[in-house]
Amino acid sequence: MLLAILVALQTAPAREAPPVLQFPTPGLDDPAAYEGYTARLYRDARGNSVEIYIEGKTGRVVHVWADALNESIGFTVRDAGGQEATTAVAFDSGGATVGATGGRRWLRYPLTVQGGRSIRLGHFLLGSMRIERDFGYAGRVRDSIDAPTFVVPEMAQFARALGPPYTERVTPSVRLTSTPRDWTLRVAQPSLDGKNHLWLTLHGDARTTRARLAGGVLTIRPLGTRPVTFSVEIATDGAALNPLRRNQIFSTGFRRFADSAKSPRLEREISGFELLSSRQKLMAGLPTYATYFGRDMLMTALLMEPVWADTMPEFVMGAALAKLAPDGEVSHEEALGGQAIRENAAEFLKTGDSTLLRNLQATRENYWMVDDDFQLPVVAGHYFANSNVPNARKRAFLRRWGGALRRNLAYVAQQAAPYARNPFATNLVRFKRDADGWCHPGSWRDSRVGYAGGCFAFDVNVVWVPAALRAIGTIDSALCAMGEPGVEGAADVRSLAEVWRYTGRHFMVALAPGDVETRVRAKIASLPEPERAHWDSVLARTGFPADTLRFPALSLDSAGQPIPVMSTDPGMWLLLQPQPVEREKELLRPFLLPYPVGLFIDGVGLAVANDAYASPAVWDMFARDLYHSPRVVWGREVNILLAALATRNRPGAVDSVRTAVARSGLQYAELWSYTFEGGAPPLRPVRYGSSSDVQLWTLTDLAVQYLLNSPRPTQ
Repeated sequence: MLLAILVALQTAPAREAPPVLQFPTPGLDDPAAYEGYTARLYRDARGNSVEIYIEGKTGRVVHVWADALNESIGFTVRDAGGQEATTAVAFDSGGATVGATGGRRWLRYPLTVQGGRSIRLGHFLLGSMRIERDFGYAGRVRDSIDAPTFVVPEMAQFARALGPPYTERVTPSVRLTSTPRDWTLRVAQPSLDGKNHLWLTLHGDARTTRARLAGGVLTIRPLGTRPVTFSVEIATDGAALNPLRRNQIFSTGFRRFADSAKSPRLEREISGFELLSSRQKLMAGLPTYATYFGRDMLMTALLMEPVWADTMPEFVMGAALAKLAPDGEVSHEEALGGQAIRENAAEFLKTGDSTLLRNLQATRENYWMVDDDFQLPVVAGHYFANSNVPNARKRAFLRRWGGALRRNLAYVAQQAAPYARNPFATNLVRFKRDADGWCHPGSWRDSRVGYAGGCFAFDVNVVWVPAALRAIGTIDSALCAMGEPGVEGAADVRSLAEVWRYTGRHFMVALAPGDVETRVRAKIASLPEPERAHWDSVLARTGFPADTLRFPALSLDSAGQPIPVMSTDPGMWLLLQPQPVEREKELLRPFLLPYPVGLFIDGVGLAVANDAYASPAVWDMFARDLYHSPRVVWGREVNILLAALATRNRPGAVDSVRTAVARSGLQYAELWSYTFEGGAPPLRPVRYGSSSDVQLWTLTDLAVQYLLNSPRPTQ
C-alpha cells in the first residue's frame, strides 16, 4: 500500500509544455551572432529545468536535466557522408510533452533534419553534464561518428579494476526495433553504481523513413524528398529539486515594476532566474553549470539586493553554510551524481579506500577557490544589517546556522592576520599552488591564465578581504543590538580592517603618456591582420592619453610585484565601497577609454582585460586561453559596473556602456567575443562557445534595470 502511494506521488499525466525560453529569441537576440546555435528550455513534470541545445557547427544535440544529479543526454547528427555542418538538424515546429510514470520523469519533442538526405546518429553519451563538457573540451565531437563511446579515464580504470557489473555500466546499451509502421531506437545507461538510470528513445515513421543500426550508429534514410523528422524522448529516475517561483524570489516592489514595464527583456530574465532557483540551491547557469557554485550565489545575492525578497539571502547563506569545510572555507562547487561517482572512483584508485564504495555518489566539495570565503561574511553583514528582516527571523537563522557562520568569520580573520601584522605585499592572501607550482586562479577569473600567472589577486585583496573584515564588524554590532553574543575577537578584527584599507597601494600602476603609446603600439604590432589594421584605425581616431594613465594591476606575481594587466575588477570595488571623488574618477577612466588603450570596445562592450601594458609572455598566455582575455566581454562585469554607476550621477558613462553592449546583439549572454572579417566594420561580435544561455550573475541585470529606472527601490 505504501509503495503504491509513493509511486502515485511520482506519477504525473502527460501534458503539453511550451518552452519557457528559447535562444536566440526573436526581437531580443541577433541570430547571426549565435552562428547556428539554438536552445530551448522547459520545465519537466516536477518543475525541474531541462535545456536542449543544438550546436549547428557540429550537429551535437544535448539535453541537460538541471535536477538533483545534474544529468545530461547527448548525441551527434551527421549526414551520411560524415560531414558535420551539412545536417541542418533543428527543432521541429511541434512542442514538447512532459510526464512522470512510476518515478521516471520524461520529456518528448520532435526534431527535423533538412535536405532530404540520409543521416547518421552516434556519439551517444548519457551521464553528467560535466562529462558532456569534457567530451566537448577534448574535441571528441569531431571524431568519426562511429568512434568508440567516450568514457573518462578514471571511470574506465575503475570499472576494469573492479570488473562486473561496473564494466557493463560504463557505456550505454543501444537497441533498434522496427515494425511496418514505425521504428524505435532505445539507448539506456545506469549510473556506475547502478542506483540511477537515463534513457533516450528516438522514434520514427517507417512509412517515410528507414532506420538501420550498425556499430552503435543509427542511419535514417528518407523514402522521399521531405525532411527527416523523428521524436526524441529523454527520461530519468534521478531525484528532483524543489523549484522557487517568482513571488518567492522577488520583492513586491520589483514585481510591480516588472509588471508595469511590460518588457520582453525583463520577462525573459525573470523566467531565467526562476529556472535556476530551488530551495536546495541557486544553480550557476544553464546549460553548462547546472549545479551549486558558492561564488555565483554569493555574488548574485549582493547584486540582487534591490529586487529580492528578503528571505532569499537566507537560502543562499544556508546553502553555503551547509557545505562549509571544518576550517570555515566555503565550497566553490559541488560534485554530485555522475561527477561525484567519477571523483570518488578516482580517489579509490589513488588510495584504495574501500569505504568509498559504500556510496559512490557521496557529494564532494571543492574548496580550492579563495574569493568565496570572504564573500560569505559580506552577504551575512548585509543580511544582519537589514532592518526590514525581523529579529525573530535572524535569531531563527542563527539557531540553525550560527555555529557554521562563526566558523567562517574566524577563518576570515585568521587569513587576514599575517598581512595586518606585517603589511608587505607577500603577506596578502595568495592563491593556492597546483602540483606544478602554478598559482591556481582562486577567484572568479578561474581559467588557467585568468590572473596572468599572478599569485595575489586585486579582487581578493583589495575588494573582498577588506569588505569581509568590515562586514564582521557589522555582524558583531547587529548581534549585540539583538542581545545575542557578539563575534569572538571583533575588536581585533576591526584593527585588521584598518590595516587592510590600504592594500590597493600594492597594485597601482602609473604609466607616462610615452610609455602608454610605446606599449600599446608594440602589442598591436604583434597581432595578425586584419586585427592590427582595425586597432590602428581606432588609435588614429581616438589617440592616446596626454597625461599619466593609472589603473590597478589585475594581480601581483609571486614576489609581490604588479603584473600590469588592466581589468574590469575595480567595478566591484566601486560597488561595495564609496571612494573619494578623485579615486573614483581614476578607477572609472579605464572603463571608458577606447581599447586598446582602455577597456571600451565600441559595438561590443567592455573587454574583461587589457594586457597591452604587460610583457609579451603575458600576451601569449591570453592568446592561448581567451576565456578571460581582451577578446572577451563578460555580462557580469557589465552589470557590476552599471550597478555601481546607477547610484552615481554619471549618465554619460551609463549610456555609453549600455549602447555598446546593446549593439553587440549579445547583451543577455554570459560572455561573448568578437572576430575579424572582411567588410565594414571588420569586427563582428559572436557568442562565446562555452557561454551559458541562462547564467545566475548575468541575470543580475534585473537589479541594474530596476536601479536605473527606479532610483528609490522599495521592498
